[in-house]
Amino acid sequence: MIQIRPSDARGYADHGWLRAKHSFSFADYYDPAEMGWGALRVINEDRVAPGSGFGRHGHRDMEIVTYILSGALEHQDSLGNGGIIRRGEVQRMSAGKGILHSEFNPSPDEETHLLQIWIEPVVQGTKASYEQQPMAIDAMRGRWRLVASPDGADGSTTIGQDARLWASMLVSGEPLSYAIAAGRLAYVHVVSGALNLNGQVLRAGDGAKIADETDLRFQADEAAEILLFDLPPNV
Repeated sequence: MIQIRPSDARGYADHGWLRAKHSFSFADYYDPAEMGWGALRVINEDRVAPGSGFGRHGHRDMEIVTYILSGALEHQDSLGNGGIIRRGEVQRMSAGKGILHSEFNPSPDEETHLLQIWIEPVVQGTKASYEQQPMAIDAMRGRWRLVASPDGADGSTTIGQDARLWASMLVSGEPLSYAIAAGRLAYVHVVSGALNLNGQVLRAGDGAKIADETDLRFQADEAAEILLFDLPPNV
């Protein structure tokens, strides 16, 4: 089963300083049919105005991955971590038993465009932690680059869930495949461009819920960037 989630069906919020599209229910956007997919709880596409951002606030028991598309984001948290993340880096915050943080666009004139991803952890109440590391864009071209995993394999950031987040960039006409272990779920999010997935067309902002499939076949209809979540079975 491959169920397409069209971009224009996503929730939308415009706060002036923040424009956000929600693939799943989040904040004031609520759809009981769109509460996540397996352990994947949130994919928010955020555009943060220059000099604006998310003031200090708290989270618990969530693995939060920030994937920058353009611009920069400045992070500060209650663990004493601080820094600026840009395109070509990945940020992971394990909220655990509790963490406070802020995220601001430090630029006076450039918008920050990002994806904020939440994955539910296996174990709740763990020690909060933070990680920021490089993610070479060239390593994504024409192949899968592991962004997040439970064991930090291949230089990926470490999350507390048996889930793997992969990224790839394809040129027009380029094929790519992915094998899913029996019983596992997957989710695809198209960051940009357009592609064909097992005979179905997906465009920028579209998602796809995937179950009971073992072989995913992608082909770019135009230059495309995609994220693929390999998720544990629903229990």
